[in-house]
Amino acid sequence: MSSYIEIGKIVNTQGIRGEVRVIPMTDDPKRFELLNYIYIENRNILNEYEIERVRYHKNFVLLKLKGISSMNDAETLKNSIIKIPRELALPLEKDEYYIGDLYDLDVYTNENEYLGKIVDIIFTGSNDVYVVKKEGAKEILIPAIKQCILDVDIDNKKMTVFLIEGLRD
Repeated sequence: MSSYIEIGKIVNTQGIRGEVRVIPMTDDPKRFELLNYIYIENRNILNEYEIERVRYHKNFVLLKLKGISSMNDAETLKNSIIKIPRELALPLEKDEYYIGDLYDLDVYTNENEYLGKIVDIIFTGSNDVYVVKKEGAKEILIPAIKQCILDVDIDNKKMTVFLIEGLRD
């Protein structure tokens, strides 16, 4: 388990004063208001940034970071992942998981058939969709709904699913 939690992805700049536009990867986007600083992973390097201001626009979180004062500065952070130390993460409810902990889980059917690993997560708004890929096989898209996700065992890196009709083909 990583010592950091992913809470957002910088997808663009916002305005000319260095704000960045973030797609939140958390159920509670207001959680950015509780933070004084974040870590941004850019080109496999993790740097700490102090948060000066948090605003919201449509489904985006807009962040003004200390030291990022122009559109050009902000442009260098595009497509970066925002992380925080695990100890700053909000507590989870039953059947909730940190997104970063789901990547690379081994996925099995309820009949113990190995389907592959979670390689990506698609955020659709209504429910997440797990992209499962096995070497030499076509990827499977599994909706994160109770009818499909039977068990998630983060400690053993295993997810058990029920494939409703139409998911496999």
